Amino acid sequence: MQKRTILMFSVAALTTPGFVHAQDTPGVTQTEIRFGGTTALSGPVSALGVQCRAVEGVCRMVNEQGGIAGRKLSYILYDDSFSPPKTLEQVRRLIEQDKVAFLFNMLGTAPNNAVLRYVNQRKVPHLFLSVNGDKWGDHEAHPWTMGFAPSARTEAQVYARHALAEKPDAHFALLYQNDDFGRDHIAGLRDVLGAAYDSRVRAASYEVTDPTVDSQLIALQGADVLVSGVTAKFAAMAIRKVHELGWRVAHYIPSGTSSVAGVITPAGVERSVGVVSSAYLKDPNDPAWAEDPGMVRYRAFLAKYLPDADITDIYYVYGYTVALALVQVLKQCEGQVTRERIMQEAANLRGLEIPTLLPGIRIDTSPTDYRPLQQLQLIRWTGRTWQRFGEVIDSAKA
Repeated sequence: MQKRTILMFSVAALTTPGFVHAQDTPGVTQTEIRFGGTTALSGPVSALGVQCRAVEGVCRMVNEQGGIAGRKLSYILYDDSFSPPKTLEQVRRLIEQDKVAFLFNMLGTAPNNAVLRYVNQRKVPHLFLSVNGDKWGDHEAHPWTMGFAPSARTEAQVYARHALAEKPDAHFALLYQNDDFGRDHIAGLRDVLGAAYDSRVRAASYEVTDPTVDSQLIALQGADVLVSGVTAKFAAMAIRKVHELGWRVAHYIPSGTSSVAGVITPAGVERSVGVVSSAYLKDPNDPAWAEDPGMVRYRAFLAKYLPDADITDIYYVYGYTVALALVQVLKQCEGQVTRERIMQEAANLRGLEIPTLLPGIRIDTSPTDYRPLQQLQLIRWTGRTWQRFGEVIDSAKA
């Protein structure tokens, strides 16, 4: 079922120089900044849709505090069921009918691919996408589009290097989603293994509409290392099946599938012991952050603005984090909220610290660097929590 959420709250208009008239930029008036996006509130990856609830909560918080340069944030969200044709339909509606200023935090590789050409032709900022593909940092190919999280290719490189450090002669199995996100894992393993890739890697793909990945894992079993280039639902399936097969394998899953509520609990907390992922966010389940000021503020935010949220679900942390990055972009516009200025400031985030990022991890962008997050740390599931190990890795320097 289609969902349309519009958050509109009145705030006192502040006397700020440089207000842009409504006719200058769609979605921007003296009292409002209207933006929107699509996500999967239904369908195969709907567990990730809660990220947008956190964005809604941040909008309510910001509006309650007076907005940004006197403008309230109005966020329009549509369900696309992770269906690319529906994404294109809804994005056209957002831009042509709802007249949003920009698109934000849209979920999924295939859905974003479906609108990439359209939004860049229209010169509409397509910001901080909830995807992990390497292509989303290509400022030359699509200058109005920017991802957010470290790319899947980067993660795959880090996993391969770690696996080889543990077992230099390791043979790899790769389970991957049949899209750009999944194929980034192939590229990452090839980057590390080079000419040895074909002799040391067996790969199997799946479609997001597949009911299981059992047959693929049965065919792949026997390798020393399993890299799962998958989304949340399929990560849980893969963990369960590997356990059922009795396959003792070093198993690596993407950072976007490390949610305890969305992946580990459905897979089974005991079945998941030993699984390795990577992180750039503070885990709400980690007792190390119990008294951390940033996480204390985050929990207070949830209690006030999303009291029914699952406090263990890291997808809410992600939504909160990316929304705070957007707030910084809009503040940097200093009242001049045009599409061009929004994109300019998104590409001018220097050493931005957000309290839910791990220590040492910062957001950095420039006009020639559209990859906001390029640092991560390896984590391992202990049966009770994710445990960080090793140093923070800066993939830009790897």
